[in-house]
Amino acid sequence: MIITRATEYAIRAILHMSRQPRGEIVYKKDICKAQEITPAFLTKILQPLIKAGIVGSQRGVGGGFFLARDPAEITLLDVIKAQEGPVYLNQCLIEEGACSREFFCPVHGAWRAIREEFMAILSRYDFATLAADPQGQLPIDIRQTPTKSD
Repeated sequence: MIITRATEYAIRAILHMSRQPRGEIVYKKDICKAQEITPAFLTKILQPLIKAGIVGSQRGVGGGFFLARDPAEITLLDVIKAQEGPVYLNQCLIEEGACSREFFCPVHGAWRAIREEFMAILSRYDFATLAADPQGQLPIDIRQTPTKSD
């Protein structure tokens, strides 16, 4: 799975907002400049995040965007799901019974386990932790749950 450019930029925008004081409105132009995103594309990518309750917006003079939830409560999985929808690695996982081979295919169980682990890992990385780690020094052991002290 390769995330879309929109999802990549959405993650960068949320990360930028996570580094601002809690509840502060961040100007669109500041996010665009810091993350090298065009204003039109930023507006487009933030719409699903607003709909998902991750980001809020304020119109008018002094308007901009803000995190609707605490960065510690927003995970990589939340942003990916808001941008791309449910995460599936294979068609056979989309719906029970979608694949006529699911009951005797030795790979079906592997796909399910890989998907569950993948989603669990994405849900471990919250934006408070990511924002506090500007050098990308989070643990590389995927079985380790990051903590605020990591």
